[in-house]
Amino acid sequence: MSDIQSIQKKPPYGMIAILFIGAFVAILNETLLNIALPSIMKEFDVNATAVQWLSTGYMLVNGILIPASAFFIQRFNDKKLFITAMSLFTLGTFMASIAPAFGVLLVARMIQASGSAIMMPLLMNVMLTAFPVEKRGAAMGTFGLVMITAPAIGPTLSGWIIEHYTWRTLFDIVLPIAVLTVIVAIFKLKDVTPQRAIKLDVFSLVLSSIGFGGLLYGFSSAGDKGWDSPYVYGTIVVGAIALVTFILRQLRMDDPMLEFRIYKYPMFALSSAIMIVISVAMFSAMILMPIYVQTIRGISPFHSGLLMLPGAIVMGIMSPITGKLFDKYGARTLAVIGLTITVVTSFYFSRIGMDTPYSTLILLYTFRMFGMAMVMMPVMTNGLNQLPAKNNPHGTAMNNTLQQVSGAIGSALLITVMNRRTESSAKDLAEEAMANVDPNAAQPSAEAAAAAKLQIAHEAMLHGINFTFMISALIAGVALVLAFFMKRSKPAKEEDNKEVVVEPGQVAAE
Repeated sequence: MSDIQSIQKKPPYGMIAILFIGAFVAILNETLLNIALPSIMKEFDVNATAVQWLSTGYMLVNGILIPASAFFIQRFNDKKLFITAMSLFTLGTFMASIAPAFGVLLVARMIQASGSAIMMPLLMNVMLTAFPVEKRGAAMGTFGLVMITAPAIGPTLSGWIIEHYTWRTLFDIVLPIAVLTVIVAIFKLKDVTPQRAIKLDVFSLVLSSIGFGGLLYGFSSAGDKGWDSPYVYGTIVVGAIALVTFILRQLRMDDPMLEFRIYKYPMFALSSAIMIVISVAMFSAMILMPIYVQTIRGISPFHSGLLMLPGAIVMGIMSPITGKLFDKYGARTLAVIGLTITVVTSFYFSRIGMDTPYSTLILLYTFRMFGMAMVMMPVMTNGLNQLPAKNNPHGTAMNNTLQQVSGAIGSALLITVMNRRTESSAKDLAEEAMANVDPNAAQPSAEAAAAAKLQIAHEAMLHGINFTFMISALIAGVALVLAFFMKRSKPAKEEDNKEVVVEPGQVAAE
């Protein structure tokens, strides 16, 4: 282990910079396309259900491959793995840029996803290997720039580009950066993490794909198809059965594809629980704000994205600062303060009205992101710090997988809550309007009736959004309670094992 110890004394900053750039463009691309979906629908003449697969399919491939990332990281060296992943992402980006048909664009997005799914776990694992525990906070705080800022600035950048250029420009901008990253990686990237001579259990991979893929597809489709659709509950049931079978199989294996026994470490288990709750709460603002701003207030997509930009900037500034504070004070203090801010701002979002000033919305959203910046990386890092080094790939894979799944489940549940509340509010408002109509008054014109109907629809949707933000505040409150139980983590002692460890740069022998 002498190589790894020397790396910890002098971390490979050049290598980490290359991984950062690759991960940044990959995550940025995940949210970049959302505002462009209407333009793509028009060009390829496809409906909303079909075009949504550009996002759903991307998330599905991520959900299927991320659990397998622990195997890839342990079995293959960092350089080959990153170049392969980045090359796949680059190929997908090029295909999307020139896609002559919707089917080609969909395949291109899935190829992109197959590359990006490996980058985040690989980068996190290199960071954990390269930095000792007492310096991981600052390092992982900088990593937060990638994890949080990229998806946050995506809508703003996309809105501006779509307003001035075509949707293909989104891929044209990313492509040269991706190509350059591959070229630099070929010449400059080195191996940091040790490899192990392990074999892939194909049945585990199949179960994992069906399990996580089924849950992601089912919950992601619920908002569009409804919970009574056999496509929704059928895939959720199949996914749940496959996932339980997958977990039981992993627990019986000496060398599992994804190690679930890491949950015997209490701080990792607690951090996972908090991260799941935070992911659900975080998606409330990401989903509800564009609906409120664009549908109810009639604000343009660009200004809708612009509203979120200050929050993204604050998160970018705060992530490295939060990391250093984590090294000094630990995760609990930061998590309690950050989650308190998140609960309070979520509550204030539940009170927004038809005429809430744009500046107030920006301020609330920015403060909410400030709170999130103090929570996510410290909580995640504190949990990972308790794991033995050999379990780092499993810990990073588990965290990334849970974020994907909990994000999909949270989105589906919050959309359902909003829709149900909107429907009941619309019915109540319509009955109230009918009760106030003077039977002797002249019938309103068609235009006036349509305007009144639209006004009721907007008010009902606002009630639905307010109620959902209140639910989000309660969910964040659960995470706040859990945060009080956090303690500063130290790595557990390595367990005795007979596995073959191959130092960085060597080839694992079968």
